[in-house]
Parts: sequence; structure tokens; C-alpha cells
Amino acid sequence: KEATKKIKKAKLYIPQIDCDAKAGKIINPEFIAKCPPGCQDVKYRVYGTDIYASFSSVCGAAIHSGIIDNTGGKILVQKVAGHAGYRGSFSNGVRSLSLPRWRESFLVSEGKPRKGVTYPSTLEYSSSKSTAVKPEPKKPEQDLKALKSAGTSNTSEKALEQGDTGRKGDQTSPVPTPTIQLATTTPTPTSTTTDPFTTTPKPTTTPATTRTTTAAAAAKSRPGLQHRVRDTGQVQAAQGRGLNTAFRGTSTSASNRNILRPNTGIQREEPVAAFRRPAGSPAHLAMETDLWKPGLSLFDTGFASKEDLNPKPLEATSQGNPSCKVDLSFLMDGSWSIGKRRFQLQKQFLGNVAQALGIGSAGPLMGIVQYGDDPSTEFNLKTYANPKDLRNAIEKIPQKGGLSNVGKALSFVNKNFFSDANGNRGGAPNVVVVMVDGWPTDRVEEASRLARESGINIFFVTIEAAAENEKQNVIEPNFVDKAVCRTNGFYSISVPSWFGLHKIVQPLVKRVCDTDRLVCSKTCLNSADIGFVIDGSSSVGTGNFRTVLQFVANISKEFEISDTDTRIGAVQYTYEQRLEFSFDKYSTKQDVLSAIKRISYWSGGTSTGAAISYTSEQLFTKSKPNKRKIMILITDGRSYDDVRVPAMAAHQNGVIAYSIGVAWAAQDELEAIATDPDKEHSFFVDEFDNLYQFVNPLIQNICTEFNSQPRN
Repeated sequence: KEATKKIKKAKLYIPQIDCDAKAGKIINPEFIAKCPPGCQDVKYRVYGTDIYASFSSVCGAAIHSGIIDNTGGKILVQKVAGHAGYRGSFSNGVRSLSLPRWRESFLVSEGKPRKGVTYPSTLEYSSSKSTAVKPEPKKPEQDLKALKSAGTSNTSEKALEQGDTGRKGDQTSPVPTPTIQLATTTPTPTSTTTDPFTTTPKPTTTPATTRTTTAAAAAKSRPGLQHRVRDTGQVQAAQGRGLNTAFRGTSTSASNRNILRPNTGIQREEPVAAFRRPAGSPAHLAMETDLWKPGLSLFDTGFASKEDLNPKPLEATSQGNPSCKVDLSFLMDGSWSIGKRRFQLQKQFLGNVAQALGIGSAGPLMGIVQYGDDPSTEFNLKTYANPKDLRNAIEKIPQKGGLSNVGKALSFVNKNFFSDANGNRGGAPNVVVVMVDGWPTDRVEEASRLARESGINIFFVTIEAAAENEKQNVIEPNFVDKAVCRTNGFYSISVPSWFGLHKIVQPLVKRVCDTDRLVCSKTCLNSADIGFVIDGSSSVGTGNFRTVLQFVANISKEFEISDTDTRIGAVQYTYEQRLEFSFDKYSTKQDVLSAIKRISYWSGGTSTGAAISYTSEQLFTKSKPNKRKIMILITDGRSYDDVRVPAMAAHQNGVIAYSIGVAWAAQDELEAIATDPDKEHSFFVDEFDNLYQFVNPLIQNICTEFNSQPRN
């Protein structure tokens, strides 16, 4: 009773957060916190409605959703997967902004604990020095608590070998079953699950000796399966199913299933059969019930990888190769089509790549996601910081089995892998290398597009691509070109045989380290030179001019600003023109916003045409070659001079022009200034106070235009 009282008393402590605390900076996937008074301020940015992007102010989102007011209070925060778009709105005195997409979201609700959930008394921040991978191994009680809270069963080394819930080799000793209540106030980032994801059921472990028989029995009800099997035991199981197998060699007769494939220079030791699901088969949509599935849903949330549950102490930290600073994820093919021997070749290849890259804290970091029917994280970017530990970990990865659902794996990586909690560094390009045996068993185009729009550079390594007589079984023709970052051949490598995989180690390393060519790292928010052209004429007035500056600041806030990302410049005009600041003047967002605030109202006439010419010469001639040149002009009246010729000259020099008219602005001039189609690049509002309405449409248009660029 005494112990229970102490535990309950400790759980009542609620950590306090600041108004500017962002959900993405807090590692805990679910927590209760207390917001201070005074968070209803425009400087605490909020993105979304009901579901908020993770770089929103947590307390600002709570006020926006009506959970608390400006006096503060307790809130419950639950992190969920990222969304393709966030809708801005005005609610409870807080205006939230829209956003095209973000990798992580969160929900806010009343600060009452959910039944059965232990909440941390202190919060873990990604900027702190603490990390999930600690110098000494976790105590068994902590490991078991993490597993129990995720809904998994007691995991011993034997259970790991059977491959249901964890990876063999990640644990150094069996986990005992304790007889005490495991309640603690120690913050455990992986100790809770969120509402949008159901708790993982306790898996039933099947002995390894009976797994093949069970899998074969489960497959009897799935006629028409077409997927390659290259392992002797798997071929026998396939024969037991009565499946229509087709060899890639000279004979396709079912009676010749155990004949070796034609000699390609290296004799294969096991017979080869090939079978795939037909594209229209219902079985393709309803996957078989297999032994691995119960243990996989733990990773669908993206909040915990296997290393988070059982962190392994690192031997040493390597600085790595500083000329190759990339955050790299390999999508490892764990499908049954590959067979055990070729799965081992794949692991050897990944180990060799890790060695050749020069993994280290100041160089490339590498994580691995294995996919089959469903993807799961083997380890993330921060788990291993030197090639030796990484190679040892790769060697211990067991094969998942299942189909080759590459599209599903790309969606998983896009939503879950490249997060601050998983070691994403922000300044390093995000790279995904997809290993695929033959061809995927699902569609990849949409998942790949969303990943590219998030700034992920997608490479494909295709081994033993479909032969002519097999192409009819490929669900999505030209899937590589539909998936990769660019279709110029740089992002795809085709290998004729798994036994030749070692030959592409150096070519692949050279490509992923060529950061100048990783063009998909550039997104609509980090790859532009934006020049604002601001009407400072007498008709605007001092008060309205400050409203215009706030509008300019609100647009600028949405971009990633630095000397290598988006840069901002500004020109004010009347009869004359004044360069307020150039693209290279300020390299941080805060400096840019401060500079906008300091712009003083000029007052005078309205010579918009001369202002466009001046901006083209003073700003955009100094734009970087790899930047998109965007001009945003705001005016409240008709120009005293011609705008058509200067605007046409700017368009011909590659400037994308947006025109925003207020009050007495002339519609024909706005359309002449705007880039075609002018309806999408020109806006009009009757009052200055309504300018804020154009922040989101303007940014969405910039992003839509960026993402529709050709990929050749």
C-alpha cells in the first residue's frame, strides 16, 4: 500500500512547458503538460485545425482547439502520423496557418490521463544531450515495461529467434517475468500508444520446426499466387500448395520445378521457382495471415523501433566521412522471393556499403527498414555511429518473409523514419535506397511522389529485373521511373544477378554522397529567392503599411531561410525605388523578420513599372542559379507608368511573378504583372486587413508549381 501511494503521488506531477514549445521537439509520443498563461500570441505559430503539424506551438494549438484559454492549463498531447495537408483557421482568438504537408502531427485534448497509461513526470527534448541509446544496457524491468506498454509479449532470446516481435541478437540476456507492478515516473518515450493506433495484440509464437508447414497450410486457400521462391524448402512448400510455378530458365513445366536455372557464370545451389500474384487477384489486396504480422504493428506508428525497446551500447563513435553528410535509409527486401541465400548476400552488400560510406556522427548516418508484407524499422539513424557496430547489427537481421510491398514501405519511411527522434539532422539530405528483387507487388508511384515532395531523394537498386516472359506479371510497368527522384539514370541501378551485387558498392556510394546532385532535397520551402516589391505610396498610409509588412512577414515565416535555403529580399517604391535589403543580407529567419519590421514608410507616388525593372536588376540578377526566382508585388492603386514591358522582361528572365492588389489596384495591371496563368498568380482584396487571407493560397500555389516540375 505504501509503495502504491508513492507511485500514485509521483504520477500526479505534471511537467510545465513554455509557450513556444513545439511538439516535434518533444520526444515523448504521448504526454500531459501544463501550459503557462499568455500563450495566445501571434508569435507562437500554429499550423492546422484539429490535427496540427508537429512544429506548431503545443500551447498555441491547445488554445486554438479550445482545450484551454489564455490563462493556461493542463493538456494531453498525442502524436500521430504526418498528413498531406493542414488547413488553417481562426478559432478562439488564434489564427492557425495552412501547410501543404508535414511528417508528424499531434492531437490536443483535455489534460486527463487515459486509463492504463503511465505519463512521464519530465519530458525529453530532442535538443537535449540525453538519448535513447545509453552507455549501459537497460535493466530487464525497463525492457519489459517498454514491451508490455506496446502490447507485446514477454520476449526471450528464444522468441526473438522465432522472429515474431524482435530481432535476434538485440538482447544480451533473456528478460525475466517480474512479479511486481511495473509503474514508474521515469520518462519512457516508447511506453505509450496513441488513440489512432490500436494496441498490439500479444503474438502467439510458433516453433520454428512447424512454421513451414503452417505457412504452406495457410497458403492453400490462395490459388494464383505468383511470386518467386528460390529456397529448396520454399519450393517444396510451393509444390504442396499446388501453385502454378513458372521457371525463368528454358523449361517452364511444373514437372521440372527442381531443375536449376540456366548457368549464368556462377552455379546456384538451390532450385529456382517463380510465382507472382496476378495484378487483378483479390489475394493481392487481402494479404495472407502470416506469423510475423502481430509483432509488426508496433512499428506502424513510427514512435518506436526495435532499438528503442532494447538499446545496445555502442562500442565507439566515429566522426565518419565529412564530405558525405547524408541521412540514409535502406529499404531492405525481406520477401520470400529472394530466398535465404540471397538475403544473406543482401546483408553482406549493406555491410560493405556501410564500411565504404564511412559511417559517423560528422558524416553519413544509416538506418535500415525491412519490408515484406509490412515494413518495420530494424534500426534508425542514431542507433549506430560507426561501421563496425552497424555491420554487426546488419548481420543479425532475420528475414521477414511475405511479398515485396515497396509502396507501403516508402509511405512508412516518409511518415516515420526521418524524424528528429530517429536521428534526422535537418541539414543533411534525406536519401532512401530501395533494394528490390525483380519487381514490387504493390504500386509505388503515389507513395514515391509524396516522399519526393517531402524532400527525400529516392534511389532504386533492382536485382534480376523481370524477363520478357515475366513482364506481364509486373503490376506497375516502368515502376522505377515513376519512383526515383529524377529519371535521368543517376538514381537507378539495375543488377543482373544477386551474385554481382558487390560490384555496385562503390558506384552507389559515390552517387549518394554527391550532395550537389541530390536535387530532391530541394522542396518548395527551401529552394527559392523571394523578392517582395512593396508599394509605399501616399494612398497606402502608415497604418496600412504596417499591415502590409505583417503580411510579408507571415509569408516569409513559412519558408526555411538560410544562405543555402530560401533567401528573402525587399524593395519599397513610390516614384522612386529603395532596396530595403538584398538576398545575401540576412541568413536566418529571425534576422529577416526583424529587417521587415524595421522598414520605414516612404510615401509618394506609384511607379510600379519602374519598380519591377529596378527589382529585376538589383535583386534577381544576383539570384543563385539553382534557385527559383519569385517576385511578390503588393500595390493599392494604378501605376503612373507602364507595367507590361517591365513585367514581360522579368518573365523572360525566369522570374515567377505574383501580384496582389488592394482597394484601388487595377485588375488589368495585376494580370499583366502576374506570370501565366495570371488567374493563379494574381489576387485582389478590397481591404488591407483582409490580406492575411492570401498567405495560405499563395504558399500552396508556390508549392504546387514547384512539385509539378518535370523530373527528367
